[in-house]
Amino acid sequence: MNTFNQLGLDESLVNALRQQGIVEPTTIQEKAIPLILANKDVLGQSETGTGKTLAYLLPIVQKIDTLKKETQAIILTPTHELAIQIQREIEMLSIGSGLAITSTAIIGNVNISRQIEKLKQKPHIIVGSSGRILELIQKKKIVAQTVKTMVLDEADRLLDENNASLVKSVIKTTLSRTQLLLFSATLPPATYLRASELLKAPEIIRVTNKIMIAPTVEHMFFLAEQRDKIEVLRKLIRIIVPTRALIFINKSEEVEKTVEKLNYHGLEAEGIYGGANKADRKRAMDDFRTGKSTLLVASDLAARGLDIKEITHVFNLDLPEEPQLYLHRVGRTGRAGQSGVAISIVNDKEVSFLRKLEKTFEIRISAKEMIQGEIADIKKKPHKRR
Repeated sequence: MNTFNQLGLDESLVNALRQQGIVEPTTIQEKAIPLILANKDVLGQSETGTGKTLAYLLPIVQKIDTLKKETQAIILTPTHELAIQIQREIEMLSIGSGLAITSTAIIGNVNISRQIEKLKQKPHIIVGSSGRILELIQKKKIVAQTVKTMVLDEADRLLDENNASLVKSVIKTTLSRTQLLLFSATLPPATYLRASELLKAPEIIRVTNKIMIAPTVEHMFFLAEQRDKIEVLRKLIRIIVPTRALIFINKSEEVEKTVEKLNYHGLEAEGIYGGANKADRKRAMDDFRTGKSTLLVASDLAARGLDIKEITHVFNLDLPEEPQLYLHRVGRTGRAGQSGVAISIVNDKEVSFLRKLEKTFEIRISAKEMIQGEIADIKKKPHKRR
């Protein structure tokens, strides 16, 4: 394995990484960093938790000309949380390296006049949502012509049928020679097709052709009637007492109700969802990060790209609507060789989907039950594995 120095990174950035306890590059970083430094377009696929953000941030930060007070990179994200998270990473690299890199997060549902004030400082890097960024480009508050590099983080989401046209509109405002970088944990055929239309002779990096779930994650499920799922979740939390757990549900509008039910039973839970205002979302994330609350309820969209260390458990109160979302969910735990547990609470009809997950990801999802305040294997399996 190459060191960060061998990949072409300046010593100042290597020192910044060392301060964070990062001394060796991951595979995606090893492959992507030299290509990005060489100004190649890149399409990078690597599973959740493998360091994709730093894979593009490090070379971008190195290439910034700090003598020029102009925007040189734009990073598009599908969620507010991911934008804030990337902004924090940029700040840490700037402080740790001593490089005078300026950046700002530009997201929707936030006072636009404050954002315009921030943009007067001409930040080197802008990170945020495509809708608000496009609006500010059209208002001539962001000068897209000076942008040297554009990143699509979580490209599968940004290039889905709901977002692709908006994202393409942002890209079109930049010069044709602008470097384009797309990163994603999954690369469905539709995403690959749309990406191919945007990229110029791209370098394609696939760390694994078959996306696998970390072997350190234990998978289990509990049977429950639909109406009893919250009660089963509550009992499991009381038994397990997780250090830090994510609870996934499918509908954003159900997040608040779920949080209220858990709080009613004396459990410290917070929630993040599309309809929440910025202050509430920030408070929820801060409480979860600091350990003030140990449970965070989220929809798949709200949780995209969340990088919170030491998540010990992932609960699926609703099963994801497609297998790849299971990968995104359980990828939050069992990182960097740490153990993790993924628990699904399902009804009889949903067991067949678990079998599909087992086949897709080559994992075993064990049937469990609660007996006298303890978790035990179900001796008589409610189904036969084919």
